[in-house]
Amino acid sequence: MLRSHFRPETFSERQVGTLPALLGVQVDSLSEGTIELSMEIRAHHFAPNNGFLHAASVVALADTAAGYGCVAHLPEGASGFTTIELKANFLGTARSGRIVAIASLVHGERTTPVWDAVVCDEKGKTIALFRCTQMVLWPKV
Repeated sequence: MLRSHFRPETFSERQVGTLPALLGVQVDSLSEGTIELSMEIRAHHFAPNNGFLHAASVVALADTAAGYGCVAHLPEGASGFTTIELKANFLGTARSGRIVAIASLVHGERTTPVWDAVVCDEKGKTIALFRCTQMVLWPKV
């Protein structure tokens, strides 16, 4: 269940000085079971060897979407989460404009939520598919 105090701007404040901020990640929308992030493509997002988006840039966007979605949906009493598995399928690339990641909760529970993320270019062409499994962390008693 979406925690009521989370808003897109909550993440903008929390990410200052971290990788998502350095990459220019922006949270565009957040709702029950879904979150949408985007990133304007810049020179630092490219691989040095081929002029295409670096896979790590796309992974960072998708993993951030799944992670922000997870934190916004943590069960009451949880202290956080960590990613335990991330799978990526790259189908294409983009060279300019924005890329968008839409992450959806496909399995939510107390211990291992699973999120799927689709990354598209600004024309809506899918460039990558992701599945991310997290482990919910609980305070030590």
